[in-house]
Amino acid sequence: MSVLKDFRFEVDVDHATGRTVRLTAPGKPELEIATPPEFRGGVANVWSPEDLLVAAVATCYALTLAAVFERRALPLRELSIVGAGHMMKRADGGFGFVVVELGVTLTTDEGRENEAQKAARAAEAACLVANALAVPVEVELELRTKPAGVPALAAL
Repeated sequence: MSVLKDFRFEVDVDHATGRTVRLTAPGKPELEIATPPEFRGGVANVWSPEDLLVAAVATCYALTLAAVFERRALPLRELSIVGAGHMMKRADGGFGFVVVELGVTLTTDEGRENEAQKAARAAEAACLVANALAVPVEVELELRTKPAGVPALAAL
């Protein structure tokens, strides 16, 4: 018998001042969010919704990747991700995100490269946040190795 899961992720947003809002969620630190400085009236040095979207994709991929490596008993020695969201005029004439790019550098043990490559692609397909977007998420993977026996990356 299949049991459907229904997870809810609720947040509260309250106007602070001008183009700044407060983002809260039960049991989590408050964040200040503002219109990015690239837009008229934007605020510098404050997280923007655009930053958070790119961060959500990058962190979702990182955590999904760690889980896939764990399930497959693969050593994840190091992981670094650089995310970039590109906004411009879209084919439909509107302005918005056209792609999110993730530059992923991961290190695993020598001899495990093929398995690590497959795991990275599986994580790409399974990332829930990326799958929720209407724009493509492109992952450029750089795979490195270390000799076996070097301690693995601590659980994320």
